[in-house]
Amino acid sequence: MKKLFLVILIITTPFLAAQNNTTYWQQHVDYTMDVDVDAKNYQYKGTQQLVYTNNSPDVLNKVFYHLYYNAFQPGSEMDLRLQSIIDPDKRMVTNIGSRDNPIYESRIAKLKPNEIGYLKVLSLQQNGIDVSFETEGTVLEVKLNKAIQPGEKVTFNMSFEGQVPVMIRRAGRNSEDNVALSMAQWYPKMAEYDFEGWHADAYIAREFHGVWGNFDVTLHIDKNYVVGGTGYLQNPQEIGHGYEDKTKPLTIKKGKKLSWHFIAPNVHDFTWAADPNFKHDVLKTKSGTTLHFLYKNNKKYLEAWKEVQPLTEKALDYFNENIGQYPWKQYSVIQGGDGGMEYAMCTLIAGGETLRSIVGTVFHELAHAWFQHALATNESKHSWMDEGFTSYISTLASSKILKNKGDEPSSSSYRSYFYLVNAEIEEPLTTHADRFHTNFAFSTGSYTKGSMFLTQLNYIIGKENVKKILKKYFQEFKFKHPTPNDFKRVAEKESGIQLDWYLNEWIETAHTIDYAVADVEGSTITLARVGQMPMPIDVTVTYTDETIEKFNIPLKMMRGEKPTKATKLKDWAWANPLYTFSTSKEIKKVEIDDSGLMADIERSNNIFIVN
Repeated sequence: MKKLFLVILIITTPFLAAQNNTTYWQQHVDYTMDVDVDAKNYQYKGTQQLVYTNNSPDVLNKVFYHLYYNAFQPGSEMDLRLQSIIDPDKRMVTNIGSRDNPIYESRIAKLKPNEIGYLKVLSLQQNGIDVSFETEGTVLEVKLNKAIQPGEKVTFNMSFEGQVPVMIRRAGRNSEDNVALSMAQWYPKMAEYDFEGWHADAYIAREFHGVWGNFDVTLHIDKNYVVGGTGYLQNPQEIGHGYEDKTKPLTIKKGKKLSWHFIAPNVHDFTWAADPNFKHDVLKTKSGTTLHFLYKNNKKYLEAWKEVQPLTEKALDYFNENIGQYPWKQYSVIQGGDGGMEYAMCTLIAGGETLRSIVGTVFHELAHAWFQHALATNESKHSWMDEGFTSYISTLASSKILKNKGDEPSSSSYRSYFYLVNAEIEEPLTTHADRFHTNFAFSTGSYTKGSMFLTQLNYIIGKENVKKILKKYFQEFKFKHPTPNDFKRVAEKESGIQLDWYLNEWIETAHTIDYAVADVEGSTITLARVGQMPMPIDVTVTYTDETIEKFNIPLKMMRGEKPTKATKLKDWAWANPLYTFSTSKEIKKVEIDDSGLMADIERSNNIFIVN
């Protein structure tokens, strides 16, 4: 009997291991931080207790933390990248040449000791015992005294200090709008460990990947500073500044500083901003989410920052209806940073002298609350999923709310993608965000081509299917780290159409779409696939009697077709470059894809007019 049990164990163990490796899991963190801020000198000191739960099937001998502010030092990897990339972010460089012959100089390279950013870990313990660690740029490597077993919780206690850099990218002090402190990426942050292993990437310029957890953060800062950011303020009557219940008395303690106590449940980041001249407005929406707006109390900003508030509620309602209910109780729109950047339960938005200058950014960053902060894709590896999906849904919302148009998907954003292709600088969207050859290829790929993934999906499987898919995707994967395959499988299940070919061609290659009407003879039409990427084809035929008939040719690999009123024809196998079909009447004109939603790079051959 023992021998039989041993044989069964030997046979099944690899299977069980494989099952464990393919079963979804994610790590968990609970942060408790107490931070004292020296606002005059742009420095801070803090303690951090981090309870880390290893939900993986793996034994962990090391852990890694991100120390993002160390990027803002001369000689850092971010600095070196600025000096080598051919089209650096203009916010991060100074042009010491001319407009026609620019010579870019890294602003980081010129930072003085009192202007740099830094994060220094002063001490670190694992379960009360000192542990060795080493700082390598923006990453802290920790060699554990005792390995963390699967299912085990450990507690790390840390003391650290930091200096807020001059505003160069996203975070920093004294922004162009003169916001004192934009505190993003400011604390030692545990790196993500998932089914692919550790994601201890150096901070070069791009975005982030974080561990789900809960944050308990107390900030001690001068009384005249107003703070906004991630989390729910726990002691509003001790703070005031617009957070208090005005029906109750304030209980502000004596001293030069206030202690702001925030709790943030089920997030993967914590961000805040502070300024002594912030105006704070509160909007309690009909949907139940409280919106906070914190912006400079300067007359050039007041009008636009007031006007954007009811529009933000409309955008919130649109996203709730078309994606899913916003899962937290509040969201803060805060003036700060260097443009627009999404964070947990908040965003930093620069500018606001006119409504037009900020409203589109507010819509985009708010949409990130769904496509990044509830659906936490790995932005470094799949930037097209968070930026592209966000661009798609925020564009639809803007069209409906701001332009009083419908929210039909359109090809209005395709132009930059076509330019990218024609310039021959496109790179596959599987490229790591930091390692695109140009910033233009990264941004156009992530934002435009990523958005086009969904816009074209309307063409491939139908608008109503895409609407259902977005809602199902959010429902199934909120508070998780979905991958491209996760979205694809939701889309396949909801539509009944196989889409592996589409994910592969559009995201994993730089193949392009080009279809042509090759010939029309009598009532027979011949179409040609000229480009490498296959697609289902919609054809509009105008007959000599001026009647119109629409045809739909499914791609054989789809193993299905979209709902359509068009006449359905037999499938087109991708390996065959030609496709022929006949009509019932004499033909005047044939057009491929009159919707324009298919990203055909050469539309001049899409129309054939019979002489």
